Parts: sequence; structure tokens; C-alpha cells
Amino acid sequence: MLRAAGKRLLGVGLRPAGGGAGEAAALSAAASAVAVVRRRGYHERVVDHYDNPRNVGTFDKDDPDVGTGLVGAPACGDVMKLQIRVDEESGRIVDACFKTFGCGSAIASSSVASEWVKGKQMEDAASIKNSEIAKHLSLPPVKLHCSMLAEDAIKAAVKDYETKKAKLDKGNE
Repeated sequence: MLRAAGKRLLGVGLRPAGGGAGEAAALSAAASAVAVVRRRGYHERVVDHYDNPRNVGTFDKDDPDVGTGLVGAPACGDVMKLQIRVDEESGRIVDACFKTFGCGSAIASSSVASEWVKGKQMEDAASIKNSEIAKHLSLPPVKLHCSMLAEDAIKAAVKDYETKKAKLDKGNE
């Protein structure tokens, strides 16, 4: 019964008898029902980053130029891995990638974070705030934890790189 009501709401499977003006009215009703559903959904930037995520992939975690941040939110099941590749001489992040298991907002937050850190000095990247990501994606309050995960992943990746660098420097002495 719920399935039938949902189909009626969305206008799926409606075929008015006789066609003509009745068919046009049914299609118009279906289009307006879909528009109502879209208005309640995610912001277009979230949908864009979900449908076309940027920088998906992984780097070799043992590479000394790569920092890896792995964070998760047990309450919702989102897990985010963000990796950065740093130019040792300049301290600038030259590349970034991510893999995220979670909702559309978590994937979009990871995608935005991976774009924003590229080309920044590590200190600048670590200063990216979850509120900036949330505002850019127009995340609702119930999804703010996704942008918090992205911020935590950036900080964890920077910290991992700095820890690796310190170990290498200590080993070379």
C-alpha cells in the first residue's frame, strides 16, 4: 500500500485513459511532485560532489611524502580516509585523494576537503574549519558531523605527515 501511495505521489506508472490533455496534466503533476521531493533533498553542491566526486583514490601510505588521515563516526557509520602528498621543500600540499564510506554528505565533504587542501601550505590546510565546508555545501544541522569528519581527516593527515617527517629526520641524524 505504501509503495502504491509513493508511486501516486511521484506520478510513476500513471497512464490516464484517453491521452491528450489528461496525459499532459498527469505529467505536469508528476513533475511538480518530483520538484517537491528535490526541494527536500540535498543542496545541488552536495549532489554534484556525490555524483562527481573529485580526487577519489589512494596513495601509498608508506610513501614518506604522504600523510594519511583515517577518521570515523561510530554513531552513523561514516568512515573517511583523506591522504595528502606534500612537496618536502616547500611544505605545500601538491595532491590529495580520499575514500569515504558513508552518506552523500560525508562523500561530498570529503570531496570538497580534497579540493580545498590542494596547493595550500600544511598550516593553511589544517586551519580549514568544518563550518566553512558545511556552509559551502549548505549542510543541514543533522549532517554537520560529516563536515566535522572532513576537518578531522585533514588534521589527521597533516599530523601523520609531520610524524613521518620527524621520524625520518631523526633517523637521518
